[in-house]
Formats: sequence, C-alpha cells, structure tokens
Amino acid sequence: MIGLKTTCVATTAAGLMLLAGCASQKPVLYSANDSGPAGGPQAIERCEQRAQAAGLDYDKGRVGGYAKGAVENGAVGGAAGAVGGAIYGSAARGAAAGAAGGVAAGIVRSLFSGRDNSPAPVYKNYVNRCLADQGYQPVGWN
Repeated sequence: MIGLKTTCVATTAAGLMLLAGCASQKPVLYSANDSGPAGGPQAIERCEQRAQAAGLDYDKGRVGGYAKGAVENGAVGGAAGAVGGAIYGSAARGAAAGAAGGVAAGIVRSLFSGRDNSPAPVYKNYVNRCLADQGYQPVGWN
C-alpha cells in the first residue's frame, strides 16, 4: 500500500512539473511610479489576440525542436542497439529496440529538460510593438 501512495505522489509531482514547464510567458511592462496607461493586463490580452488574428503562433518552431531531439536520440539508440544486437545475435532486432528506446528517451528528455518556453520571436515582436503603439513599454517576457 505504501508503494501505491509513493507512486501516486511521484506521478502527481511529475505532472505538475510538466504543466509548469509548459506555462507560457507574458510581457512585463515598465511602470515608472504607475505613470503608464492603466489596463496593462487587458492590453496584453488584446495584443496577443491581434497577433493570433494576424496568423502568428506563440509556439512556432518549438514542437519541431522536440521532434528533432527525439529523432536524434532514435538514431543514436538505433546505432547502439544494432551493435548490441550484433553481439547477441540479431542486429536488426537490436537496432529496432534501440531506436524505439532512443525516441522514447528523447521525448521524455524534451519534456523535462526545461526547454525554452519563450514565444516565437516574430510573435513576441508583434505583441511588443502593439503594446508600444498603445503607450506601454514592454521590458521583457516572464
């Protein structure tokens, strides 16, 4: 019974870490003694909606990075598996098993590696420009 509780806690913790890693960033607005325009959060939301309406995507290119890592790990796993399989009698089976393991390892590593969750550069520039046009001063994304 203790093992089941430990497994549940570990699974929940891993899920929360995954969600935290997927959180999107938002612009941080400069405010010198609150002298800027009011309604910063609403302006950010409007500018993000305008960027999406213009066909820009927050995540553009990020999924490709994950896939590339998985493919690279699959190739390395396949090569290592072929060598191991050749030693034990079946290079083809070893390569297949190694490639599958490598892809799985690549996907899991991508999820937990803390890859950059910042927006695509064009999306970010569009939102920053939109905010600046409304009198806000974006100083970064967090």
